[in-house]
Order: sequence, then structure tokens, then C-alpha cells
Amino acid sequence: MTIADVKKNAQERMNKSIDTLKADLAKVRTGRAHTGILDHIMVEYYGSPTALTQVANVTLVDARTIGVQPFEKKMLSTIEKAIRDSDLGLNPSSQGEMIRVPTPPLTEERRKEMVKLVKGEAEDAKIAIRNIRRDANESLKKLVKDKACSEDDERRASDEIQKLTDKFVIDVDKLVAEKEKEVLTV
Repeated sequence: MTIADVKKNAQERMNKSIDTLKADLAKVRTGRAHTGILDHIMVEYYGSPTALTQVANVTLVDARTIGVQPFEKKMLSTIEKAIRDSDLGLNPSSQGEMIRVPTPPLTEERRKEMVKLVKGEAEDAKIAIRNIRRDANESLKKLVKDKACSEDDERRASDEIQKLTDKFVIDVDKLVAEKEKEVLTV
């Protein structure tokens, strides 16, 4: 392994942490309806848990209502139950061949809870990024120990990894600020 490999690996892992944060933030409910909040819901389909998006078409009916249309009519009650049992606090109702999922407006208290949740997700992402930095620095120290690079090269690479870490932490802060604004907007 070389210094370039260590830096490339660290950057790839930090990018994955940012992608994970984006996915986690997409699940956080705002006052408006969006289909992403149902992405993590699993439905019992022929004995195995399956993602909701694989057994139904999920669309927006209007600004506060999500429409879920199962591909198979017999899945209607199963999907409705899965949405109701999820931790999202939604109350779906079936109308013919479609399930309507109204998203109630958030109270001020609930918005503040959502902001805390968003900040918690951000902190988890920052911790993951810092752990990646630590792993990269340990790999650099191992290269010096194995005499694969000089201490000066290790120090320079370590500084570059710190700059990379700082950049990704700023990216996390920007994502969180956007999501907070979105959650607090009435």
C-alpha cells in the first residue's frame, strides 16, 4: 500500500459517509410529503421482507399526500399495515386500489425533535469521518514503520488527510443546515 492508496481509500470512505448521511436525512420527515420517507419500509411479500418500492408504485398525490399503489391488489392491507406500524407516525387509508398516506403538519415541538434527530445524524457522520481519518493516519504510521515512506512524507500526507477531513465535516454541516431549514420551514 502506498500513501496515494491510503488517501484514495480515505476519500472514498468519507464520500460513502456523506452518502449515508444524505440517505438518513432523506428519511427525516418535514412538513411536506415526499416519497423518500417510505423508502426504508419493508413489507412481508410471499414470506420474505421486501422494500415497499418493489411491491408498489409510490407517488405524490399533492403537497401533503403520498399515494401508494400496490402492483398486486392483495398486498393492499399488508402495505397499509406496514406503513401504520412504521416509526413515522403516519395513518394510511385505502381507497379502492390505492393507499393514501396524508402527512400531518408538524407541530413546533415535533419540528424541534426532528432538528435534534438531524443533529444526531450529523454527529454520527462526523464521528465516522474522524474514524476514517484515524484509520488513514494509522496506515501512514505503519508505512513509516515498514520503511515504505519517510516521516516527512507521512507528515505531509497526514496534513492532507486532515484537510480532507475538514472539507467533509464542512460538507456535513452544510447538509445539516439545509435540512434544519427545511424542517423548520412552516
